[in-house]
Amino acid sequence: MDRRAFIGVLGLGLLTAPPGAEAQRAGRVYRLGFLHEASPLPTDGRTSTAGIPAALRELGYVEGQNLVIERRYAEGVLDRLPALARELVQLGVDVIVPVGGAAKAATTTIPIVMFGGSDPVAAGFVTSLARPGGNITGILILPGDSLAGKKLELLKEAVPRATRIALLAPGDDPRFRPAAQEAEKAAAALGIKLVVVEVRGGDYARAFATIAAERAGALFVGATPSLARDGKRIVELAASHRLPAMYEWPAQVEDGGLMSYGSTPDALYRRVAAYLDRIFKGAKPGDLPVEQPATFELVINLRTAKALGLAIPPALLLRADRVIE
Repeated sequence: MDRRAFIGVLGLGLLTAPPGAEAQRAGRVYRLGFLHEASPLPTDGRTSTAGIPAALRELGYVEGQNLVIERRYAEGVLDRLPALARELVQLGVDVIVPVGGAAKAATTTIPIVMFGGSDPVAAGFVTSLARPGGNITGILILPGDSLAGKKLELLKEAVPRATRIALLAPGDDPRFRPAAQEAEKAAAALGIKLVVVEVRGGDYARAFATIAAERAGALFVGATPSLARDGKRIVELAASHRLPAMYEWPAQVEDGGLMSYGSTPDALYRRVAAYLDRIFKGAKPGDLPVEQPATFELVINLRTAKALGLAIPPALLLRADRVIE
């Protein structure tokens, strides 16, 4: 599929507002369309399709009362995304939030709030970050790159003996190639041999068997919706193979992963909700700047480190924003 047929969603919003009674008083029911490339995700609030509605409740938008959410999932079949996007358009939603999905080709009038990590200017989605123009805005999860260099640097500091690190990558998503190339460049600069191992057809057992055969001393899990969806399974397999691993999201560290470095999900969800609130109230998406995150969180699970027999350097622990003991 043409890369321009895809659009990642980004969380946006500039303020933390008190619960908004205005939306409830208005008596209007708002319709929000969620488009996700993966399967339905857990509803425990740690994922975008649950976390964003939770953040909207803080602003007075309550699903089942003054908010209707139409959710569509491509079940990992990317070619389904354009049709699902058109379906949301036909339903007459007020805003579309595509999570790694396609929406631009389906509408030039319904506002779109992106939530993802790709460069929207390079992809042709917006004119510029400061003045997007058209019907699209959003906020990037990543600051113009995949943070691969910093993540590998932190992982190497945690596992100094690791000279071979495996990169777990989706085998059926060409959009991950730039991130993989960035990781390979960063690994070369750090003197690390990066072994790219692709997951195809959800066969994680085979992928981890390949990682073991390659004698990787640590694991770098790629940041994609499919790998985030299967986070718990990946954490379990990493534990069974005694692999210290770097993840994208704190939830994966809470589930037993060793460490993560990246944006804070709850903050992103609130920013998405704030932009949706502004658009619901009449703001034009083309006038709302696409933003990049400025702060990142390092989370380390000491219980996992101890289970792996790994002594995390004190200097690294001091730099951690959160330590799970």
